[in-house]
Amino acid sequence: MPNAAERPRRVTIGPDGPLLVEGPVEVVADDGTVHVSRRFTVAVCTCRRSRTYPWCDTSHRPRESRRGRPPSPTGGDERGAVS
Repeated sequence: MPNAAERPRRVTIGPDGPLLVEGPVEVVADDGTVHVSRRFTVAVCTCRRSRTYPWCDTSHRPRESRRGRPPSPTGGDERGAVS
């Protein structure tokens, strides 16, 4: 039980995304493994598509086709990364 001076952890539930949990957190997977994050806020995957499960890597987001789009002025994708 948390100490009385601590406030409860906040969990934010979005309609199509991960659970956002104020950290630090420990997540116990269905196979019993424990995953720890000391981050300020963590995104816990609920769709199981993440390559970094149980942490969300935004794999749940629909991907847009890049065909027909003009190239970026930086030569990379829209985030500025060069491939």
